[in-house]
Amino acid sequence: MPDNPHAHHLRVQRTARYYTLGGGIAPRAVWIVLHGHSQLAADFIRYFRDLSSDETLVVAPEALNRYYTVSADSAPARDRPVGATWMTREDRASEIADYVEYLDAVYEEVAASAAREGAEVNVVGFSQGAATATRWVTHGKAHLNRLVLWGGLTPPETDFTHGPGSFRHTRVTIVLGSRDHYVNDEMLMAEQARFDAARVPYDVIRFDGGHIVNRSVFPQLMSAG
Repeated sequence: MPDNPHAHHLRVQRTARYYTLGGGIAPRAVWIVLHGHSQLAADFIRYFRDLSSDETLVVAPEALNRYYTVSADSAPARDRPVGATWMTREDRASEIADYVEYLDAVYEEVAASAAREGAEVNVVGFSQGAATATRWVTHGKAHLNRLVLWGGLTPPETDFTHGPGSFRHTRVTIVLGSRDHYVNDEMLMAEQARFDAARVPYDVIRFDGGHIVNRSVFPQLMSAG
């Protein structure tokens, strides 16, 4: 009787994609925005165009795993929409390690020099991107000034004291629509209790809407910083 198959892992080099808006020679602020499940960076970054300027650079990395979001019998390949996901449950630890390393590389390419000159570097994670951003803060090498969890929460395994900045040195803002169908009020209260127990300072911004990026929030988001 044959043995069960053995899993092996091989590191490979591949090409990743990211998009930018705004930013001059020496931006004073960098916003790194992480899309949600089934989205693409080129579409997602457009929600944040109001943040971009000569002094503010917006960067949207795209998750490494792309796929057709509808079945093969729905439309020919040329017409099927494509989305991306940061991870699935399959080979979970490797997926997380890969995207943390990838986001560190994006930071080094687009934000590190500005940060050394005093620019503030913020990360926004929307939906699935919220968990991705959280893991980057806790496991990555980048020094991020602010974490915005938009329509998403921190993963259950999050260690609030781990990482080069840790949550005690990274300002946290939770942004949530009143009709978000993924995060309800009970879940928000549980998240707040976790932050309170860990003595992590945070603020909450609510808006009238669902599971979306609502640009009307941006003035309040900026003033909260």
